Amino acid sequence: MARKEPREIAKLDELRAEGTRKAMDVLRSCTFDAGFLATPQGGENYRRVWGRDSVIMGVAAMGTGDEGLLAATRRTLETLAEHQGPHGEIPSNVDPWSGRISYGGTAGRVDADLWFVIGCGEYWRRTRDEKFLHDHLSALERVRQLLGAWEFNNRGLLYVPLTGDWADEYLQHGYVFYDQLLNLQAQRCYAAFHRHLYGVRDQDLEARIHELRETLRANYWLPRGRERPPEHVYHPVLWEKGEKAAGRCAGSQWMPFFSPTGYGYRFDAFANVLVSLLDVADDHQRAAVDHTIDGIVNEKLPLLPAFHPVIRPVDEDWEDLQMTFSYAFKNKPYEYHNGGLWPLITGFYVADLARRGLVDRAERFVGALHRANSLEMEGEPWSFPEYVHGKKLVAEGNRHQGWSAAVALLAEQAMAGETIFEVSGDGV
Repeated sequence: MARKEPREIAKLDELRAEGTRKAMDVLRSCTFDAGFLATPQGGENYRRVWGRDSVIMGVAAMGTGDEGLLAATRRTLETLAEHQGPHGEIPSNVDPWSGRISYGGTAGRVDADLWFVIGCGEYWRRTRDEKFLHDHLSALERVRQLLGAWEFNNRGLLYVPLTGDWADEYLQHGYVFYDQLLNLQAQRCYAAFHRHLYGVRDQDLEARIHELRETLRANYWLPRGRERPPEHVYHPVLWEKGEKAAGRCAGSQWMPFFSPTGYGYRFDAFANVLVSLLDVADDHQRAAVDHTIDGIVNEKLPLLPAFHPVIRPVDEDWEDLQMTFSYAFKNKPYEYHNGGLWPLITGFYVADLARRGLVDRAERFVGALHRANSLEMEGEPWSFPEYVHGKKLVAEGNRHQGWSAAVALLAEQAMAGETIFEVSGDGV
């Protein structure tokens, strides 16, 4: 890699410092009595406490040392727990003004429950707040029971309906890898709670966690030319068909999902980042994914897209994609989940690169992250956009998006050597 000039280094340092200050301002502007709002701006239903967005903001906030942001993190988790549904479901979002509670749109949001557990786990790990843990044990146990029911067949993997997670207007369904990874981390949190509360390890739970990790490794990484299914294969015939049809995807990326009808093959960037950050991938797989990312990102602004390749009107999935939306169709080519570039995912990728000690590579992407957050919207710089258009490289979606600010802070924390997630407790 070419050596950076001192002027280039100074310019990047200045951008990172300003980006960090601006991100703190945005996070503070999202702080309300009920916790973190996804954005302080109006528009659709973003100005609410979310089981996904707000918890991710809390994970970043806990690393800032800011007492006000730490208190907002706790209030976020309390608000979500207070509005838990009758079966244990955590709200997708809560409107603190009207009192309206949503558990999802046309389908429930599986990842809201998972991020809630992870958020509670990280809050307790960092604060050792015993009262908080005891106050939330009932809510956490109800989520745990619900997650078990969502396996449907008691075989370890959650079944996620179409529109059932953050990609709520995209064509992912079945055993979605992103959600399985979050479930692995949530189960690790439960194991940590048990060890602390009872002073012993839950051997059955940790064995299940170990089994889940091996199941993920076996079923979502399709190698090239393997003669027989691996030991932890979920369904041998499905795996064999998937392996034969994988083509160039085999051995270069983790598969986004499989369902009773087969595997999906588009690159799910969030899942391919989390699988490394949560210590499921090995170094060979990490290097292969890095290479795949290099072939996808735009060199002018290297941000990770939500999914790749883009679904176009000539593609067979286009008709189904056009029918999958809540308010208005957002997924035109290179927009939103359909090839839009996301600061959110890029921030987690920086955290993963920093954790692996790939400092130069991390600096490349953290620079792009801050540049994306600095883009102008409605005549104002530092818009902290929801996403960036994959071709035009302009800011789009909602502005002052809290998690776009949060991941800038999270990325910088990781580059300073801080641990983002506790990943121990997989059992033996």
